[in-house]
Amino acid sequence: MSLEGAENSILVQSSNVDLGDVFPEFARTSIRQVAGKYFGRLSNASVHVTREGITYRCTVNMQMGALKMMTGEAKNKDVYAAFRQALQKTAKQLRRSKRELREDKAERIDKDMLLREGTRTPAREEDEFRAAAE
Repeated sequence: MSLEGAENSILVQSSNVDLGDVFPEFARTSIRQVAGKYFGRLSNASVHVTREGITYRCTVNMQMGALKMMTGEAKNKDVYAAFRQALQKTAKQLRRSKRELREDKAERIDKDMLLREGTRTPAREEDEFRAAAE
């Protein structure tokens, strides 16, 4: 799904907080920016805000392509700050997933050779073992 068509797949909701018109648009714009930065194929996303005493709890869920759902949650006295913190946590998960999927990592040949040499018996012991067997 392209990011332009992702408007309908970004759900911003609250059970007991009036979010107004500005916050949902801010949330959608921020989620589109993060999605474009990491993978660009946003399957669906949701933002849920609840009020807990004097703080707001914000939960951000994002699913990119066929990856698993990434979730970030934060609390703050300001709803925008709570959203930004939760989005940062989600972005960190996306960044780590992207890094894990990249195949341009160099393979550690020296480490593999050291492990194999550690399991092999030294040459002198092999010669003594062969001489004793004959």
